[in-house]
Amino acid sequence: MEERGFLAPETEAEASEQYRELGTAAQTVSRETAKAMEFDREEYRERVTSDVVETARDALFASLLVVSVGTKAEFEAFRDEHPDLDVRLNGSDNVEHAVWHVVPFADTVVAATYQNEPDAAVATLRRIVHGRFYSDVV
Repeated sequence: MEERGFLAPETEAEASEQYRELGTAAQTVSRETAKAMEFDREEYRERVTSDVVETARDALFASLLVVSVGTKAEFEAFRDEHPDLDVRLNGSDNVEHAVWHVVPFADTVVAATYQNEPDAAVATLRRIVHGRFYSDVV
C-alpha cells in the first residue's frame, strides 16, 4: 500500500483552516498561469476573477488530500480494522485495486476501485471526496 498527498484534516475546523491557508498559493498559481498565458494587466483583471482563484484553491486542496492506494485486499483489511467507518464505495467489484480516503469528521471512508490507472483513480477520488464532504465545510 502507498499513501499520496499531504492533507488529512481530522476535524471540520482543521479542514477549513488548511483550505484557508491555501488562499495565497491559489492566488500565486492563478497569477503565474495568467502570466504564462501572456495576459496583460487589463485581461488579467477581467479574466482572473475571485471565482477563478477559488476554483484554483478547491483544486489545490483536493489534489493534496491523503489517499491510500492499494489492492482490494488491502482495502478490505483496512475496512476490517476500522469497522466503525461508514464505507462509500465507487466503482466495480470486478477489478483488483482500490484507492481510499478517510473523512474522520464524517466517520466515513470513501473508496474507488480501478484496474490499471492509479493516477486517474486518485484524482477521481479526490474530486469525489472534495465535492461530497469538504466543499460544504471549507
